[in-house]
Amino acid sequence: MTQPRTVLVVGGGAAGNAVTILLRRAGVAVDLIEAKDDWNATAGSGITLQGNALRVLRELGVWEEVEASGYGFGSVGITAPDGIVLHVQDDLRTGGDDLPATVGMQRPRLQQILIGAVRASGATVRLGTTAEILGQDAAGVAVRLSDGTEARYDLVVAADGLGSTTRAAVGITDRPEPTGMAIWRIAAPRPAGVVRTDLAYGGPAYIAGYCPTSDTTLYAYVVEANRDRTTIPPESYAEEMRRLASAYGGFWPEITAHLTDPAKVNYTWFDRMLVEGSWHRGRVVLIGDAAHCCPPTLAQGAALSLEDALVLAEMLAGADSWDDALFQAYHDRRIARVRPVVDASVQLGQWQLDGVRDADIPGLMGRTMTMLRELP
Repeated sequence: MTQPRTVLVVGGGAAGNAVTILLRRAGVAVDLIEAKDDWNATAGSGITLQGNALRVLRELGVWEEVEASGYGFGSVGITAPDGIVLHVQDDLRTGGDDLPATVGMQRPRLQQILIGAVRASGATVRLGTTAEILGQDAAGVAVRLSDGTEARYDLVVAADGLGSTTRAAVGITDRPEPTGMAIWRIAAPRPAGVVRTDLAYGGPAYIAGYCPTSDTTLYAYVVEANRDRTTIPPESYAEEMRRLASAYGGFWPEITAHLTDPAKVNYTWFDRMLVEGSWHRGRVVLIGDAAHCCPPTLAQGAALSLEDALVLAEMLAGADSWDDALFQAYHDRRIARVRPVVDASVQLGQWQLDGVRDADIPGLMGRTMTMLRELP
């Protein structure tokens, strides 16, 4: 009997979980390692999943759980800082007409659904574990893990995120760069009238918005210029976000009332990265945030990562030879889609930073999202 091919997936976020599920379905033996002991099962506030992300989640077999756990909607509102709705625009159904345009959900719930699917796939999972040594030859990779395990794999998939140590270990020197903005986020109860994402431009923050994540919850965010993190003590996070959010009307006073626990507030800089050269070195290949990241101005970070996983798994499953030509074809196919999204996401933020009043924000968003209706 022919031995199945073997893959080590480094990182158990959206990209790593998705590629594990898909490779196991194709009959590949997969070990997944994740540095966090809890598999990040409780981290984060909320996530906006647009149709192209939902399309991949359906392919993973988890769409019904996502649909039941999240909050679907089909439009976005633009409001003045005082809460008056200025415009409502229907969202494009980038995943096709048989899926919602957008689903908001609690990020921990999405992670828990994906964890369940990985467990059900039969993959071997090691938590609290990292890869310490990668030794390559033309046929595979010898790996020593932090738990002392040593094994050899036909391929290593680096899905270990923005600060990927695997990317650095194989000599890819690209690093994320801050864009000049930062975001404050919190999960909170959903006011009954919040039925879509609403965005306010202007006021003390560049952007103030919220997204329903279930029948009872939402996540809210305000975006400002980034500040030196050392000047913002974590115990002041609730106060800082409350100070920015208190200037906004509409549903914001009800949301702001829940800004009391600094431990529940997340502060993150916007970063931009796109590995311009090959996304592989020998038998180590990058996916997701390890290869690219963009600010969340188009809510496409997780969607692009899920698409990477789908495309790579399909190409691996259909190839007799896992070689440089295959990995370069994966890169070429993905970068043609990823680059416009990264560039548009950065440009939308830059217009806000520069105070450009006549920026074609709707046009740029519309053109980019229309492109995403095509299959990845």
